[in-house]
Amino acid sequence: MTTTANELQTKGDAARRAARDLARTSTDVKNRALEAIADALLDHADEIIAANETDVAGGKEAGLTPAVIDRLTLNHDRLAAIAADTRAVAVLPDPVGEMIDMKTLPNGMRAGRRRVPLGVIAAIYEARPNVTVDIAALCLKSGNTCILRGGKETINSNKVIARVLREAITAAGGPGEAVQLIENTDRGLIGELLAMKETIDLVVPRGGKELISFVAANATMPVLTGGIGVCHTYVDRAADLDKAVAIALNAKTRKFSICNALDTLIVHADVAPGFLPNMARAFAGKDVEMRCDERAMAILENSGNAVAAGPEDFDTEFLSLTAAVRVVDTLDEAIEHIYEHGTGHSDAILTEDYSAAMRFLDEVDTAVCYVNASTQFTDGAQFGLGAEIIDSTQKTIARGPVGLREITTYKWIVFGNGQTRP
Repeated sequence: MTTTANELQTKGDAARRAARDLARTSTDVKNRALEAIADALLDHADEIIAANETDVAGGKEAGLTPAVIDRLTLNHDRLAAIAADTRAVAVLPDPVGEMIDMKTLPNGMRAGRRRVPLGVIAAIYEARPNVTVDIAALCLKSGNTCILRGGKETINSNKVIARVLREAITAAGGPGEAVQLIENTDRGLIGELLAMKETIDLVVPRGGKELISFVAANATMPVLTGGIGVCHTYVDRAADLDKAVAIALNAKTRKFSICNALDTLIVHADVAPGFLPNMARAFAGKDVEMRCDERAMAILENSGNAVAAGPEDFDTEFLSLTAAVRVVDTLDEAIEHIYEHGTGHSDAILTEDYSAAMRFLDEVDTAVCYVNASTQFTDGAQFGLGAEIIDSTQKTIARGPVGLREITTYKWIVFGNGQTRP
């Protein structure tokens, strides 16, 4: 066994032992620990931000893109938001112990399912120090321990945050070993981590397509994937065009570096001449470049922020101030485009036509479908989950924002009174 594997196994064994303790930890203690984490993040804000500034400086020196630097950066406002999300998890109902479908059988036995933790969850992620807190908080409340492996670009932030989390959990009476951070940033250890099926019950990759594909192909335990989003907003012929401009602008520019930001704007031909010039002006005010198909380009040829789309633009998750634009003749054509180019993450229709809205909801096969709203809302906190482990694009285990219930399982429990099977 290599030195790296020894480190992984040591921390994996600690997480497995802590999982037994956490599974029987009371809701009150878990909630106190979450409140303690929120307080500690604010109390140690200067220390966390100082470590993060080192990471950001290193990231800039390494040539990381502005989108990655934005995801990497912490400040007092962002830490306050992370702390608020942690408190939101504390007030959510504890899923552990919830009874499901309890019923009395014809022989008098009572049988049902009780919700229980999965056990140990490993998360592999890149330049997102907020993920360290989000995953730890959700795992704690759901009775799971976690093994966290962030990228080298955020290691200084993660070291401080993980220490603060463990100290807060311990001070509240919980098992501090429930949060394990892999501090070795050697990429080679990921393969060894993915071989630990006897220790890890679920692995969650959060990052780029290359990372997710590698984990999905090499993990020996179940994998929960998602996060790659080529997200569409379709402006229907019956859309309120002023509302549509505001929604599309928010979907693209509120935060362009997230997986649920608008990538492709699809516009019905009947409203394109009136809508697209207004949309172009709004996008220009936020420095958004529009990569247009021929029909959109013909309408926007005098717009300084419109250029002809390239062959890959409609399959691209931009994570930048860039949006592809296509004009279509029918709702069917819009839905077909989403089927051909989408990734099943978040897609929206903007329309005042109820039938069109219902067709979109029924026929677009995506994790989160919107009617007359920005795709920026695909977020566990916004959906009342407190935070999220991942935005899953799978159709098994969980789909969309993954919160507390989605990272538990169940076991059957049976109450008898002497029954034997004939």
